[in-house]
Amino acid sequence: MLRGIPGIISPDLMKYMMEMGHSDVLVLADANFPAISNAKRYLKADGVEIPDLLDAILTYFPLDGYVKKPVKLMRNLPGEPLPEIWESYKSIIEKRDREQAFKDFGLSDRLPFYEETRNAYLVVQTVTTARYANISLQKGVI
Repeated sequence: MLRGIPGIISPDLMKYMMEMGHSDVLVLADANFPAISNAKRYLKADGVEIPDLLDAILTYFPLDGYVKKPVKLMRNLPGEPLPEIWESYKSIIEKRDREQAFKDFGLSDRLPFYEETRNAYLVVQTVTTARYANISLQKGVI
């Protein structure tokens, strides 16, 4: 064990975050996302909700300040209300983003989000069941 690293971040997750370089992408996937079939590297986070994991990850993970939207979400369908979980994400990111790279979310439709996920460095699948809870984070520099 190490001091200061929350138990919600597994040793493998910390290792992968350490290996990632500038502009690599980490995807936090909900329970319904086809993560294994769309991942180069896959971790299962049993019993973990995305907002809790996002909060822990952003303690260590710098967002990319060289792009307009380093945080992307899967777009909801037209006519559907905005997912409530997005407000939770926004407040976590605004609290943790020390470099203030985050201005607003990027949005991708479902199939393009899958394609972007296939190119991500890592996909972490959680138990979150909220609709449109998938979120991708592009790593920056410190």
